[in-house]
Amino acid sequence: QLQLVESGGGLVQPGGSLRLSCTASGFVFDHYAIYWFRQAPGKEREGVSCISGSGKATDYADSVNGRFTVSRDNAENTVFLQMNPVKFEDTAVYYCARHQYSYCSRYTAESMDSWGQGTQVTISS
Repeated sequence: QLQLVESGGGLVQPGGSLRLSCTASGFVFDHYAIYWFRQAPGKEREGVSCISGSGKATDYADSVNGRFTVSRDNAENTVFLQMNPVKFEDTAVYYCARHQYSYCSRYTAESMDSWGQGTQVTISS
C-alpha cells in the first residue's frame, strides 16, 4: 500500500532550525520525485521544494531558497527538509507528495498522485 508519512514538525523560535522527514512505503522509491508543499491558515497551498528520484536535482521556491535544503536517502525511503533559519512566515502544515515522474517540474498539486497527512510547523517566539 502506497503511503507517505511526514514527521518532525513542532514549535521553534525564529532563526532556529527544524528537520522534517517524509518516509515512504509501497512503491519503488527512487523512481519518483518527491515534493514538499505547505499551507498556512487562510492561504493557498504553496510548493516549497522538490527532489528528483535520484536525488541529483533539487528545486526551491523563492521564499525558502537559501534557507531550506532538501535531501533524500533512497536506502531508507526517506526525504528530508532541513529548515534553517526559519521565519514567522514559515508557519504552516507541511506535506510531502509523490510526483508522477522521477524528475522535478512545476509545483502543481494536480501532478502529485499521493500525499502525506501533513505535519504542523509553528514558528513563534
